[in-house]
Amino acid sequence: MDYNAILKPYSEDKTINVVIEIPMGSNHKIEFDRKRKIMVLDRVEPGIFAKPVNYGFIPGTLDDDGDELDVLFVTDQPMTTGVVSEATVLGVLEFEDDGEMDHKVICVPADDRHTGNRIKSLDDLGEQWKKQIDHHFSRYKDLKKPGSTKVLGFGDVDKAHEVIAECIERWDSQ
Repeated sequence: MDYNAILKPYSEDKTINVVIEIPMGSNHKIEFDRKRKIMVLDRVEPGIFAKPVNYGFIPGTLDDDGDELDVLFVTDQPMTTGVVSEATVLGVLEFEDDGEMDHKVICVPADDRHTGNRIKSLDDLGEQWKKQIDHHFSRYKDLKKPGSTKVLGFGDVDKAHEVIAECIERWDSQ
């Protein structure tokens, strides 16, 4: 399925479309292959580096690293690879991988009746959540390529939408 052809980055009222690649808790590095239009297992990471959050992308975007713009999709349970959801943007993880910016937009389901849609900003996730994300992304390549990743901080909702707009523009100009 060609997610980039059938979905736009934004849905309505600043909600984004998200495609899940890696379920929370998985150590399988699953990626969308744009050329073949399928999900592929790129590699299996050590179990100690399992994803602490669902991981995916925003269709119709292109980040500095040449891939669709990544998302960290916050739910209390793992999502299934290939699932599409509308999401509310909370902020962005400013992240560098091998010297290239590799942003991670942080979001939650647009309709989360479990929490009553109470999570509206990064602050609602708490400092401990941010510390865990920082720890994971600062170290998840340490066994293969130590020091190749760097967390530069967290940006707010406005910064996240700025990054999304830049990535849409980059996609549209290719």
